[in-house]
Amino acid sequence: MSVDSLLTKKNVVLLDTREEIEFNISHIKNAICVGYDFFDINKVTSEIQNKDTEIIVYCSIGIRSEDIGEKLIAAGYTNIKNLYGGIFMWKNNNNPIYNNNNSITNKLHTHSKYWSKLVTNAEKIY
Repeated sequence: MSVDSLLTKKNVVLLDTREEIEFNISHIKNAICVGYDFFDINKVTSEIQNKDTEIIVYCSIGIRSEDIGEKLIAAGYTNIKNLYGGIFMWKNNNNPIYNNNNSITNKLHTHSKYWSKLVTNAEKIY
């Protein structure tokens, strides 16, 4: 799913598949942190019981979220989409990101110095 397409969506569930430390620095509004290393499918199935719910997964650029999306499909979810370019593309397109206090922030957790080169308009934290 493209960033522009996500902007037009209503009634979707956003799952952030980055680690909690990354999520706390910056995330897309209303996203739920499900993590990657600590991902627990049972937590997701207990929270999202309707397997036809439209779910958008994202991470920094789309690799971890693709893995989690595949796990959700294997668990029977039918409407999973991966945000193309992840939160980096979201922020590079001047969309707001939020910190753990649900306040807009310009800080973006970039996972590492290497990956931070893909971010063009945020304060890079790693």
